[in-house]
Formats: sequence, structure tokens, C-alpha cells
Amino acid sequence: MNGVRATTLTVLRRIAATGTFWIGCVLVVLYVAFSIARPDAFPTRFTLQTLLIETSVLLVLSVGMTFVIITAGIDLSVGMVLIFSGVLGAKTMEWLSPGQDATHAGWGIILLGLLISLAGGSIWGLVNGLLVAKAKIPPLIVTLGSFGAALGAAQLITGGVDTRTVPGKLRDSLGFGTVLGGIPDLVLVAVLVTVFGAWLLHTTRFGRYTYAIGSSAEAARRAGIGVTRHLVLVYLMAGMLSGLAGFMNLAYFGTTTIAGHGTDNLDAIAGVVIGGTSLFGGVGSVLGTVIGVFIPSVLRKGFVIAGVPVFWQPIAVSVVLVAAVWFDQIRRRSRDRK
Repeated sequence: MNGVRATTLTVLRRIAATGTFWIGCVLVVLYVAFSIARPDAFPTRFTLQTLLIETSVLLVLSVGMTFVIITAGIDLSVGMVLIFSGVLGAKTMEWLSPGQDATHAGWGIILLGLLISLAGGSIWGLVNGLLVAKAKIPPLIVTLGSFGAALGAAQLITGGVDTRTVPGKLRDSLGFGTVLGGIPDLVLVAVLVTVFGAWLLHTTRFGRYTYAIGSSAEAARRAGIGVTRHLVLVYLMAGMLSGLAGFMNLAYFGTTTIAGHGTDNLDAIAGVVIGGTSLFGGVGSVLGTVIGVFIPSVLRKGFVIAGVPVFWQPIAVSVVLVAAVWFDQIRRRSRDRK
């Protein structure tokens, strides 16, 4: 009982250290403001459901990104790995279907497509991790290279043409299906990934090692932590979650959407940083990431419903992002003075 209480207090302290409470207040204020501006359209079940669905894929990406940034790393490749993994899954299901038309494919082929998507994402994550942890190449350079390579590989496989023969069963279930009285399947998957990520980060040795490496990799190494192995696993997990996000995206849109994810990496990074995870490493929480991901989503959805020109959307998100980084720097300076 005492151990559970101590763990809970530790989690609460880490969440408080990221400023999650204040970030949550910003999200609530935004939601209330748009609800007042358009009470007939914004605070509705339909709007909330579409908001959750549209954010699900990005949230899965951002959970993996949270671990990466807490280790003081970065992963610019997640959006392109998402595309590559979706392409692999779609092509696998297509190749295994009669006449190379996966529209009527069964669950066996769909499951194999999912496994291939996860494997494709994991391979890129493993490559990133090995180059960062073993070859000591800066993660910015490594993942920037993977960004271009993963996109190029996806275009080579498809010839630059989106694959549209997605199984109807996949679209009707994961893409548009609901459970438990109306919860979209995509949202349920994102919730399960988020809960698992929170458990892993805040209650396990793996999470403690992640924080320790982000605070000081050398100190963690001297304390007996296998820094190299752990970093490889962190990037591997980020890649695998990108693969899952790619399969979710495939189920929802019914196509590989090769040209539609150019900013997913930046959106994921923005959501994680807005949520209070420090770009300098050692500080962050999954709860903060959830809030951080939803702030830009609520802004975009609210602007569309309120009739605000779309050109204001990236400006508003950028202001929130810069403010979050500025707040993080102030917090770090205050902590260093103590």
C-alpha cells in the first residue's frame, strides 16, 4: 500500500513539474470560448466525436514521441514512417488477395497487413535507434535522413500512386466502427495506447530509466543503466507506434494518403512540447501530451466552426508552441538557481 502511495505521489510530482495543470486550464478555456462563440455547433456530440477521431492517429504518434523527447532526443521521421508502414500494410493485403483487389479480404489477410505495418515501422525505429545510440549520430540528422528515405521507399513501392483497395471489413470496423455505445474504434485504440504509455512511463523501471537518461545520459550510464540499449528500445517503440498509426490511417481514409502527412512529425513534436515535455530532456508526462495534442486540434476545429480564416490556424498553434517552450526555459532557469 505504501509502495502504491509513493508511486502515485511520484507521478503527481512529475506531472506538476511539467506544468500540466496550467496547460489543461488553457485547453478548458479554449473549449469554453468556442462553445460560447458557436453554442449551436461546437459543444455537440458530433463535433466531439469527430475531434476525437481526427486526433487519434496523431495521439498514437505523440505517445512514442514523448519517450523520445524525454530522453533529450527527437524523431522527425514519424510522419513518413506512418506513410511507409501504411503502404506496406496496404500492399501486403493487395498482393495476398485474388486479382490484387483487397476490398473483400478476410480477417486473416487484414491481420497479416497489420503485422507487416507494425514490422515496417519497427524496422525504421530500430535503424534510428542504432544510429543514434551506437553510431552516436545526432538524432536530428538521423531522423531527418529517415524522413526522406521512408517517404522515398513508400513512393518506390507504389510508384507514387496511392493504394485504394483497402478491405471493407477493415474500414467498417477500425475505420468507422464503434463500441460501448458509440465510442469509435480508432479512439479506443488511441486510448489503450495512451494508457499503456502512461503506465510504462510513470510506473515501471523502463520509465524511470527514460527520465534518468534524459536528465543526464552519462550519470545514468555510471549508475549502471544500459543507455545504448534503452535508447534503441525507445526509438524502436516510436517506430512501432508509427506503424500502428499508419494502419489506423489506412483504415480511416481507405487509402495510403502518401501526400497527406508532411507535417505530422512537427504536429507530434508540437503536441508533446505544448504538453510540457522539455526539449532538453528529463521532464514530461503522457497526460501532458494528451492535453498538448488536443490544444491545436481544438484550435483548428474551433476556427473552422467559428468561420475564422484557415490562415490564422498555424499562427495560433505557433504562438502556443513558442509560449510552451518559453515557459519551459523559465522553469529550467528557476530550477537551476535552487
